[in-house]
Amino acid sequence: MKYNEVYLKPNVVFEPLVDRWYAWSHLISPATAAMNIAGRHMTIMESYLMAPSIHAEAVLNPKMRGGPFMDFNGGRTTEVEALVQHTKKERRQMIEFVEAVKQLDKMLIQEAKGFGMEELYVKVPDALKGYVELFYDRNNNPGFRLFESLLYKSRFYNKSSQSLALWLTNNDHRPFVLSTPRLEEPNVLHLEIPFDHKGIDQLARMKRIPQPLGPIKELLGITPAQEPLFGTLFTETPHPAYDKYTGDKIRMRYFGHACILVETKDVCILADPLISYYGYHSDIEHFSDSDLPDVIDYVLITHNHQDHILFETLLPLRHKIKNIIVPRTKGGRLEDPDLKLMFNNIGFENVYEIDELETIPFGDASITGIPFTGEHSDLNIQAKSCHLVQIGGFRLLFMADSRIMEPALYSHIHDVIGDVDVIFLGMECDGAPLTWLYGPLLTKKVSREQDGTRRLNGSDCARGMSLVDIFNPKEVYVYAMGQEPWVEFISSIKYTDESNPIIQSDRLVNLCRERGIIAERLYGEKEILYNRKSERVLDVY
Repeated sequence: MKYNEVYLKPNVVFEPLVDRWYAWSHLISPATAAMNIAGRHMTIMESYLMAPSIHAEAVLNPKMRGGPFMDFNGGRTTEVEALVQHTKKERRQMIEFVEAVKQLDKMLIQEAKGFGMEELYVKVPDALKGYVELFYDRNNNPGFRLFESLLYKSRFYNKSSQSLALWLTNNDHRPFVLSTPRLEEPNVLHLEIPFDHKGIDQLARMKRIPQPLGPIKELLGITPAQEPLFGTLFTETPHPAYDKYTGDKIRMRYFGHACILVETKDVCILADPLISYYGYHSDIEHFSDSDLPDVIDYVLITHNHQDHILFETLLPLRHKIKNIIVPRTKGGRLEDPDLKLMFNNIGFENVYEIDELETIPFGDASITGIPFTGEHSDLNIQAKSCHLVQIGGFRLLFMADSRIMEPALYSHIHDVIGDVDVIFLGMECDGAPLTWLYGPLLTKKVSREQDGTRRLNGSDCARGMSLVDIFNPKEVYVYAMGQEPWVEFISSIKYTDESNPIIQSDRLVNLCRERGIIAERLYGEKEILYNRKSERVLDVY
């Protein structure tokens, strides 16, 4: 190593922010970002300023975990007020967009009665003129679609709202982040750069390739005042080298939650990347980004929820990723933003959409899109896809958070693809209600009773076993449960032995084992080697 070359420390967190709020996928697409800024961020901040003590009490109540309560212990009201005023000024066009959506919905309900719509275009609010197409469904219910690609080129998409917070972590535990903005902290370095900034890739490379500090400081625009804190993020100590898999088997590694790495000596496939950091002691053994290869051939994204698209993981991995596979959606629906557009606009290249039962072949392997039902509160969401990964004769079926509401669908799919060797299934069967995730996108209030029946549910035991009955797997793994401590900061989930998802998944595991099927609810880490001809080789924990 040359003199004064340094590595980025292994436990540096890349925390993406939009207007100082933790960035998830609905804060990128201009339409969903506007709705969340006005309907979530502003609402929470104004509520906090009215009653900070109520927020402080709610944060301490386990039953309120994950609710719309700011975690500042009742303080920092001056800073929150400043953020409110900044948002009103700098995002006024997005707030205008939200009001226009509300007006358009109201106008269509009042005036679109099944007759021709052409005359209604003059009544579209000015902010939306040229960005929407009006239509009826087959039952004469009016609606509109957005020209989303145009919105990214409009005044409604402003990359200046994006920034990156860098800080060092020493444990897995973080407070819930989706309801509290990131204000100034002495140990947190804020970089006012957009997510497509090339400096992010260069900085992430320094985890394995040392460089002098000078060029990276210049690239990121580090000021003299920031230099001391920036310098604490680096070390001259090299990190352990990645042990590339060179065997003739298929290696499956579970990284926690829904993140699975499938490797052969020729190809690497990473599903739903959500990866813990390393460099500190943890009570739970787990793989980390040090266990990822230097090149990731394919990243698979199953659906557009914050625990499956995590920019905190994806941005520092961007320089390694050759291809991203996302579900296809082109409907222009407000609630269903285009994932390809989103990834392209934050600096990811080679983003490919996959349709249901479409197959992407490469070498002796392939990825096939499989229908994903449920878990989206009965909204018409198309940006969701399960995946069949086939390598040689071995077949792994990633079902993510699917809720198997109609087994006949998967019987038809079985007629096409046949049996599989391994099923991965999410069983968070007591999911949050519709409004927890999609509330800011709704312009018409739903009743409490309706909200409670439309949930972000995965499968329970009976629904999961219907997949086992249909696809005859040799192994079944429950995953995507949000149990690992490093997932709590975005999921707020904390189970006990009496929690229904634990009871249901235990029941499924036991039923499978009674049939002679290898079954387990995954937690922490797991490694298995498979032959390419439907045969397990070795378990490694």
